Amino acid sequence: MPRSPTDYVNSVKDGRVVYYRGKRVDDITTHPVISIAVRHASDLFGVKERLYEDPNYGLVSKYFRIPRNTNDLLDRYKLIYEDTLRFDGLFNIVQAIGSDALFSLMIIAKKVDKRYGTNYYSRVMKYYEHVVRNDLAMAVAQTDVKGNRAKRPHEQEDKDMYLRVVEVRDDGIVVNGAKIHTTQGPVANEIIVLPYRALVENDKDYAVAFAVPANTKGLKFIVRPVLEYDGNPNAVNAASRFEVEALIVFDHVFVPWDRVFMFREWDLAGQLAWTFATYHRFTAISYRAATANLYLGASLYAARANGIENAPHVRDWLVQMIMYKEVLSMGAMAAALEPWIDEGIAIPNPVYTNVSKLYANAHFIDVVHGLIDIAGGLIATMPSHDDYANTEERQYISKYLRGAIDGDTRYKIMSLVRELGASHLMGYLLTAMIHAEGSEVASKIGMLREYNYKEAEELINRILNKIKI
Repeated sequence: MPRSPTDYVNSVKDGRVVYYRGKRVDDITTHPVISIAVRHASDLFGVKERLYEDPNYGLVSKYFRIPRNTNDLLDRYKLIYEDTLRFDGLFNIVQAIGSDALFSLMIIAKKVDKRYGTNYYSRVMKYYEHVVRNDLAMAVAQTDVKGNRAKRPHEQEDKDMYLRVVEVRDDGIVVNGAKIHTTQGPVANEIIVLPYRALVENDKDYAVAFAVPANTKGLKFIVRPVLEYDGNPNAVNAASRFEVEALIVFDHVFVPWDRVFMFREWDLAGQLAWTFATYHRFTAISYRAATANLYLGASLYAARANGIENAPHVRDWLVQMIMYKEVLSMGAMAAALEPWIDEGIAIPNPVYTNVSKLYANAHFIDVVHGLIDIAGGLIATMPSHDDYANTEERQYISKYLRGAIDGDTRYKIMSLVRELGASHLMGYLLTAMIHAEGSEVASKIGMLREYNYKEAEELINRILNKIKI
C-alpha cells in the first residue's frame, strides 16, 4: 500500500539511536538539521508518478519493479532522472538505492543457492515483498571503514575494520563492526548490508549480507556535520533539501536467519558487491544527468544577469556543460539498450555504465569551473542574506549589484550560484561526485574487468598475419 509523506515521517519516530554534533537526537523529525533530510525523503512519497499497478502487489512504487529487459531499464533511468528534477536537481535516494541492492541480492542469492543448496533466494523474495507492500524507505550500508588498506579483512590488527559475524546462534547471527558513507541511513526504515569487496576463504566471516530495521538494538548512527547556511535556510535550493550520511556502528547487532542473505559464502561476495555497484552506478549517471541541469541553468541565468550570454568563453562553457549532461544521458540509455541478463534480471551494461560514471567523476570539476567563471568573483564576496534583509543596507545592495537585470533579481540568482559554486555545499558535492557510487579507480577497475578485447585483438591479429618479415 503506497504511503503518504505523513505516513513516512511517522514511521521514523521509532527510538532509533542517532547522534549529531556530539548529542543524542531524540526525534529526527523535529531536529533542525536532520529533519530537512526527513522532509526531503518524505517528498518522494507524495509523487504519484512513482506508482504503477503491479499484477502481484497492486499499486506500488516503480522503484521496486524488477528490470527484465531494456524497456524496464529505460523506464528506471527516466524515473530517477525525472524525480531528481522534481526535487530541485538533487537526488532522492531512499528507494532507488535499496532496490539496486534488492535486484543484486535476487541474482546472487540464486547463484549461492545453486552452488550450496541454501535457501537465500526465498528469503530475499520474502523480504522484497515486505518492502514493496509497506512502501519502505531504505539505505544501503556497503562501505567498510577498511582500516589499513594494504591488508585484507582478516589481516587487520582490529578485526572490526570490516563488518563481520562474531556469533552464530540457532535463531540468527550477531555482527560487529561499522559501515561508513551511508546516505540517508539515519532517516531510512531499513538498512540493507552488503559486502564491500571480493574476499578469500580466510575472510569468510566478512562475507555477510542482511537487512535490519533502523531502530534495531545495537545500531548507532553518527551523522556527518552539516554547516549552517547564510542566514536564510529557505532562501536557496539545497538549504531546504539535502540528504545526510552517517557512520553506522553495529555494536553486536542480532540478525534473525530470515533476514540473512549471505553467510560465509566468501567466493560470491565479490560478485554481489560488483552487481550492486553496477546497478548503483547506473542510478548515479541517471540522477547526475538531471543534476547537470542545475549547473547548466544557473550558468545560463548568471550569464544573462551579467550581460555576457553571447560571450565566446561563456558559449564554450555552456557547450561543455551540455556535453557533460548528454554524455551521462546517452550512457544510461546505452547501458539500458544492451543489458546483461542474469537469472532472468536485466543488469545495465557494465562497460557503458562504468565509462559514463568515470566521465561523471572526471568532469564534474569542469562544470563547476564553468559556473564560477561565468558568474564571477561576486559569488565569493557578495553581502550576506542578513545584510540583504536589513532594509537600510538593502537599498545599496539592490542599487550596486544590478547588472543586465535589476539588483534584486541578480542577488537572488547569485545566491543560488554561490551555494552551487562557492559554499561548503560545493566542497561536499565535489567530494561526492568523485567518490559517491564508487570512486574513479573503482569505475576503472569495473570497466577493465568487463571489457571484451576480442574485437580489437582480432583486428590486430589480422593485420599481423598480413605483415611479411
